[in-house]
Formats: sequence, C-alpha cells, structure tokens
Amino acid sequence: MQRTEAGKALIKFNHCKKYIYSFSVPQRCPLCQQVIGSRKLEEAPISISNPFTNGHQEKCSFLLRPTQGTFLREYDGRSDLHVGITNTNGVVYNYTTHGVRRDGAGWEESVSIPLLQPGMYGLMDQWDKYLEDFSSTGAWLPQRYEEDRHNCYSYTLTFINCILTTEGKEQLDKEEFTEKYVVPRTKKASKYITLYRAIEEYGFYVTDHPDEETSPPEGSGSC
Repeated sequence: MQRTEAGKALIKFNHCKKYIYSFSVPQRCPLCQQVIGSRKLEEAPISISNPFTNGHQEKCSFLLRPTQGTFLREYDGRSDLHVGITNTNGVVYNYTTHGVRRDGAGWEESVSIPLLQPGMYGLMDQWDKYLEDFSSTGAWLPQRYEEDRHNCYSYTLTFINCILTTEGKEQLDKEEFTEKYVVPRTKKASKYITLYRAIEEYGFYVTDHPDEETSPPEGSGSC
C-alpha cells in the first residue's frame, strides 16, 4: 500500500451494502457490529491510490504543495500553493522572493505531474542543463518577483513552454495548463484529504454504492 511521509494508507471494503473506508480492516463492522469474516472476492479490501508523492523521488516533473504545512494536515482548500520543477536528481527548482531556490528537501508530500513522456532519453539527458541555464537568467532574479504577475507559477510555466518549443509542440497558457493537468489532480487530492481527515476523526467513513460522495460524515462516522 502506498504511504506518504505524514500519512497512513487508506483502504476500502464492502459491508452492509456500503463502502467503508478506514486505515485498516476492523474485526467488526462499524455499522452492524458483526464480525468481519471471510469475504467474497468482490468484498475484499482494496488500497486507495495516494495522490501525494515524495517530490524528491520524481524526475523532470511539475510539483505542487502548500506554501505552508502539508496537504493532509494544514491545507484548508484556500491556502496558497507553491510550485516547482524537479531535475533528474529530485532537486526542486522553485522561484520565490529570494530568487530561484534549489530544494533538496521540503517537497515530500506533493502533487506531481510528469513533464516528459517515457522514452524521451535525449531530452532527459539535457534536462538538468536546460533547467539550470533557464534558472540562471536575469528574468528570475529576486527583485523581479511579483506575487501576482511574476511568481512561482510564471517560472514553471515559462520553463514548460521552453521545453514544448524544443519538442516542436504548441505552448500552453496558464488556463490551459491548469485545466488540463493541474485541476484533475487537485480534485483527486481534495477527495483524498476529505477521506483521510474524516477517518482520523471518526475512525471510518461510509458511502452508498456507487461511491460518489465525499462530504465529511456526521458525528457517527457515516454519511
């Protein structure tokens, strides 16, 4: 099962004609209190895919994390987010009021979007040089930083468009990149956070079939 630096693995199993989420399979069903014995194949517990990853283990990727704290603990859905680009060694290049930072730690719970297709070895071989040269230009000096117009997102998207140009592909504007690549992953992350926090508070989380609900449960631990 997948784990994050700050999180436990989530599982889902069937009982009482409900989907029940928890950190582990209990001995008794939290709804009917019956002993959970041997199961049919369709009732076997399954691991819930974790949308967060250790960004320092990701090569040539776009990373997203809260500016302060972590997704699972502090993020409230409205807090500022910070973005960066990894090199082939997992060092995260990111633009701040101090210029371009090269972080070897601090991105252990991130949403990751790979920027290279499998097999693009030629571009991967040049990736670190492209990223370093790009980051060393005057455009990304500390004094050029503007919170709303020339920020971490500007930095990452400009680099991504440089790579797209090198590949002979069309560039993306902020709205296109966000809608196509970022929003689908942040929606998945939001649902996971809701599940995780509800289970931490109530011990379990319940939905009807099919599983479409992700709102927090009432005090009983079910919805």
